[in-house]
Amino acid sequence: QVQLVESGGGLVQAGGSLRLSCAASGIIFNINAMGWYRQAPGKQRELVAAITSGGSTNYADSVKGRFTISRDNAKNTVYLQMNSLKPEDTAVYYCNADLSSGYGPPARYWGRGTQVTVSS
Repeated sequence: QVQLVESGGGLVQAGGSLRLSCAASGIIFNINAMGWYRQAPGKQRELVAAITSGGSTNYADSVKGRFTISRDNAKNTVYLQMNSLKPEDTAVYYCNADLSSGYGPPARYWGRGTQVTVSS
């Protein structure tokens, strides 16, 4: 079955940087949009950034100019470069992918999340 596995989270001081990665595996025919969401304690999950198969991007206003989403289609991997991190960026970060696979109809898949903690 399809799996999305995130990596790269951790603890960083305010102003620092982290790079998240998310690799999709399994019998994958095609990946359309990929994206990153985050959920802070007591808050709803929110979109951070998304990228289409053609490379068009979309960002939450709160991260514009600080975060950059990119993807490597050959590796079925999406990245999130996070610079100038702030304590309010602290959350569990989840990746997702809209893809077609050998396991059923096209669907959205989610990773299990990676914790990002920014200390002040």
